Amino acid sequence: MFDTLSDRLSGIFTKLRGKGKLTDADIDATAREIRLALLEADVALPVVKGFIGSLKERARGAEVSQALNPAQQVIKIVHEELVKILGGEARRLQFAKQPPTVIMLAGLQGAGKTTLAGKLARHLKAHGHQPLLVACDLQRPNAVNQLQVLGERAGVEVYAPAAGNGVGDPVEVARGAIAHAVRAARDIVIVDTAGRLGIDLEMMAQAAAIRDAVNPDETLFVVDAMVGQDAVATAEAFRDGVGISGVVLSKLDGDARGGAALSVRHVTGQPIMFASTGEKLEDFDVFHPERMASRILGMGDMLTLIEQAEQAFDSDQKEKMAAKLLGGEQFTLEDFLDQLISVRKMGPIANVLGMLPGMGQMKDQLAELDDSHFDRVTAIIRSMTPTERSNPKIINGSRRVRIANGSGVTVMDVNQLLNRFTQAQKMMKQMGGMMGLPGGRRKATKSPKNKRKGKAGSRPRAGGGMPGFPGAGMPQLPPGLDPNALGGAEGGGFTLPKLDFGKLGKGDKDK
Repeated sequence: MFDTLSDRLSGIFTKLRGKGKLTDADIDATAREIRLALLEADVALPVVKGFIGSLKERARGAEVSQALNPAQQVIKIVHEELVKILGGEARRLQFAKQPPTVIMLAGLQGAGKTTLAGKLARHLKAHGHQPLLVACDLQRPNAVNQLQVLGERAGVEVYAPAAGNGVGDPVEVARGAIAHAVRAARDIVIVDTAGRLGIDLEMMAQAAAIRDAVNPDETLFVVDAMVGQDAVATAEAFRDGVGISGVVLSKLDGDARGGAALSVRHVTGQPIMFASTGEKLEDFDVFHPERMASRILGMGDMLTLIEQAEQAFDSDQKEKMAAKLLGGEQFTLEDFLDQLISVRKMGPIANVLGMLPGMGQMKDQLAELDDSHFDRVTAIIRSMTPTERSNPKIINGSRRVRIANGSGVTVMDVNQLLNRFTQAQKMMKQMGGMMGLPGGRRKATKSPKNKRKGKAGSRPRAGGGMPGFPGAGMPQLPPGLDPNALGGAEGGGFTLPKLDFGKLGKGDKDK
């Protein structure tokens, strides 16, 4: 969503790099360009004025004039001001002292309230709660059925005594839901309310009546992040008519300019608490202002990437891989397949790589990546017998033909996979050697520096990297990113720790 704004800001900061000292003219020119970039991103004018005023004041202060690198200090100020207008820090839900905690969702029709109710319920259940979904949208056709389907997918109970489609009293349904939650020992009640295509008195009156009936602990305003300035006006109307305690951004994966996300916190005075980033129930997370600001400035989002990896790679799988390394066991195609499936759980590979610092400069390459390569590799490995997966060396010519026919690929595809896997095995063995493990001791070598002393080998230098993935340390911020980190001289593939999956371009299916 913030690609256009990110590109504009990146170009502005590029002009600042290399300047030993910033003049007032430099600061004014930079502030003017940032102002235009924010306005083009559809950020509300009061937000832009406050942002630019604070930027100029701080840029002319001692923190920049006395800095060793004034340009980087200005970038730091922009990052901190972005964090400020996005809310400063993440705010968690406020739970009631006496269960159940009641969460009411409000917003316009089409903003994604019902889908978000299912996502929020799944998120809370994963954190040990027992939520109850309540169908109080009795006007939109099939809204009740949609919530029931989402509840079934999330494994959460849905309270829906009224059929909907214009039949039933949403206020009575809300009251009954609280009593049912107490009887069924549900500690959280999520109330999905009706919306309209536009703001009207009837909608506000109904939302206010439901609010008075259930006395919610949290009233979350669900806003479509793609709407633009209209989202700000709608947020103000709900703030004044119903009262809101937090904001949830839906459709944050869209290609709109993103001004609503940067404006709604400032306008409503309430924090952005959650963000919906896709159509699946799992495409939902707590909103972190600092991480979002880092993404906008092309600095990546390593913390979110780590959290997604922790969720995708279960503890048993991590312990199994650690035991293999510590015990010097052979890395097999079965392990390869397990890691491949876990990587797929993290989402589209372009999105995963986009969270790495510096990847903002490689958007064109990331746009060419797709996940079809994963499907082909998975099909190839699953066409093998368990014995072939554990010992690929026995896969001769006839076996390769059988595997290729069974997976719908060519023999060349099978050969390329086996060759890359052999390289991955060597790399895993070398990793064991670097840690001094029994399965991967390196051969003793003599370097000119230690030859006279007769020392066998030398310890690898810190940050010297490992075979198969350049640098091996934390990715550098732009412009220090090595373009070869995306997989060789062509830049058409990508490299993950432990495994090189090769080329992922859309046009590489026959290679």
